Amino acid sequence: MAAQTPLLGSRTLDRQTARTLPPGPRLPTLVQTVLFASHRRTFFPRMRERYGDVFTIRLVPSSRVVVVLSRPEHFKEVFTTPPSVMHAGEGNTVLAPIMGNHSLLLIDDEDHARMRRQLMPAFMGNALRGYAGMIAELARAEVESWPIGVPFKLHDRMRQLTLEIILQVVFGVTDDDRLARLRPLVDRIVSVPPVIMLGGFYPRLLKFPPWSRYLDTQRQVDEILYDEIAKSRENFAGRNDVLSRLLEAGTWSDVELRDQLITLLLAGHETTATALAWAFHELARQPEQLRAGQLAADEGDDERLDAIAKESMRLHPVVYQVGRRVTETVDIAGYRLPRGTTIMPAMGLVHADGEHFPAPEEFRPERFLSEDPPAPGTWLPFGGGARRCIGAGFSLLEATEILRACLTRYNFQAPNPKPESAKPKNVTLIPSRGAEVLVTPRT
Repeated sequence: MAAQTPLLGSRTLDRQTARTLPPGPRLPTLVQTVLFASHRRTFFPRMRERYGDVFTIRLVPSSRVVVVLSRPEHFKEVFTTPPSVMHAGEGNTVLAPIMGNHSLLLIDDEDHARMRRQLMPAFMGNALRGYAGMIAELARAEVESWPIGVPFKLHDRMRQLTLEIILQVVFGVTDDDRLARLRPLVDRIVSVPPVIMLGGFYPRLLKFPPWSRYLDTQRQVDEILYDEIAKSRENFAGRNDVLSRLLEAGTWSDVELRDQLITLLLAGHETTATALAWAFHELARQPEQLRAGQLAADEGDDERLDAIAKESMRLHPVVYQVGRRVTETVDIAGYRLPRGTTIMPAMGLVHADGEHFPAPEEFRPERFLSEDPPAPGTWLPFGGGARRCIGAGFSLLEATEILRACLTRYNFQAPNPKPESAKPKNVTLIPSRGAEVLVTPRT
């Protein structure tokens, strides 16, 4: 990996630069970090209301300077600035012990461009269409096992399903014994507690529990993955899983492949499961929207199903913000920001802005079906620019097939009509009660 750009923080911020930064709270860094980590969905709107569309917060480590943006035109400035100036990988270094140094989320510049070129063919056009049947089959098998007439946490079942899709459709593992061995191990990997991420800032911790236990689980998963990679190298022609398509499209080392597979696992598992859980949280409380979704599922109206998924991602942003580290002085949002500044476009603030989404607190899939859809650059659950999530198409395809499998089979009710709040889980925001639903067969 390339040398890191020094963080702009308490040790590197001079008084003159401090006076020219956007305004922001003067709370202690630790307090701001806790508010960001645990209450960002209320903390950010309050900061915007008090300080304006651009504000500065301080986060650990080193009381780093983070400039938060809340307007699409400012996002565009970030996303159209050359990637060599806006390093996203450096903002994710905390994930290195988990995802690996070759992860697409952790690399920048030419390394990132090369890796992205090799990944793209597996997530476009015919490749995507080739996954639909496998995803649909796994979705139907899962929903057939749901309890009837009793409340259950849908988020848990969606996590099981998206995990199974990753194991079989992405990793290409179909052997029953190997799947049985992988499921509990991978579940421990994706259920990574926030404390494990401290190992990215303080590598010495990795020698001690719970970090050492997590790394031991990771080694067991790696052993199976490397064996799958070796088998796939021998025979990938004609196979439809993502791993086989990656081997067909690029030149990879085993370590590079392993890091991309783990990245797809961690970035694509919880996010899609949570978006779907929020979608059914809304459908279970709105009978008219539920009936419209069921009709779309019956008639093969994929545009409507896609709109349900998109509106869920807007109303309940699973990932609230993204980060970039500036490698040289740059002008953004009317401010001259020095090297080392962390810039944070907060998509959640745009998604909740009535200027871009009338009645933003309401669940309206029709927004994405009208003749006047949301303006470009206002719906950003997958980020933007050169770092836009490479799995965006796969995620929406997955959501459409899962919605179809659920809506053709069941009616949905909310056992507790009171809406669930968003609860932080690592970098995601999940339903606080697990998206509780009650399902009954359609007649």
